[in-house]
Amino acid sequence: MTQKRIPASFFGMVLGLSGLGQAWRIATQLWPLPHMIGESLLLLAGLVWAVLLLGYIWQAIRHFDLVRAEFLHPVQGGTPALLGVSTLLIVLAVLPYSYTTAWLLTAVGISWHLMFALWHTGTLWQGGRDTLDTAPTLYLPTVAGNFTSAAALGALDHADWGWLFLGAGVFSWLALESLIIQRLWHPKTMPVAQRPLLGIQFAPPVVCAMASLLLMPGSTAPWLLMLWGYGLFQLLLGLRLGNWLGAQAFAPSYWAYTFGVAATTVSGLKLAAAGLPSAQWLSIPIFIGANLFIGYLAWRTVLLLFRGQLYGKAAK
Repeated sequence: MTQKRIPASFFGMVLGLSGLGQAWRIATQLWPLPHMIGESLLLLAGLVWAVLLLGYIWQAIRHFDLVRAEFLHPVQGGTPALLGVSTLLIVLAVLPYSYTTAWLLTAVGISWHLMFALWHTGTLWQGGRDTLDTAPTLYLPTVAGNFTSAAALGALDHADWGWLFLGAGVFSWLALESLIIQRLWHPKTMPVAQRPLLGIQFAPPVVCAMASLLLMPGSTAPWLLMLWGYGLFQLLLGLRLGNWLGAQAFAPSYWAYTFGVAATTVSGLKLAAAGLPSAQWLSIPIFIGANLFIGYLAWRTVLLLFRGQLYGKAAK
């Protein structure tokens, strides 16, 4: 007998939708676009987040063995960090409407981030892993979690606390990137089913730039362009590897690409709003491309949902 399963990786949908909603918020400051599109996307992101969170908690209560297996999985074990990451991105969505709610969500998101990141990283430090299990999911607890914590705290006008988390994220990113690149150069190529996870590989530099711009609103510091440039280079690399990365049939795991795509768009639009000519030129095709890409993933995901093929299966 089988049962439907909600993997933590599904929270990647929240990252893409909320990031695109934030991009629309900024875009309305640059171009004559309707405000309701961005707010509608953020509302949708909030609804998806709430449904997934309630479903995941219910799953943990009813089928703890499934959740425990996910936490201990050598590759997918980093994905529960997305519960905190998605919560911290929802903070940015609700902040204009309720400062108190944003603060409460920040406290919850950072608490989960710290608890899970310390547990997961402490487990890794004890060794016993196969180097072939090294995957970009390792970024989620210590890099994505710290960067989104910094972003939320910056938005709440607590940049001093935000810089602490940004520093933790930056040095974790630098430590992990060489390990993941080394895995990609290994004689044994990454399995087809794991290749969509490489979407996470493209995210750290642009998420770092996005968080930094929330800590320093309006900044045009050269190192912000350096981060954005590295992110753009990696996105181009993703296009060059399109056939290899897309060898697997469509699955929700492809949402892993959306955080990097959305963060590239958000940081580019923020730099454009600050007056940088390069960002003003590049942000237009990037914004259009992000809408097309995330819209396509949303459409394919809805088709899976209506066909009853969205949820994973697990043996009962």
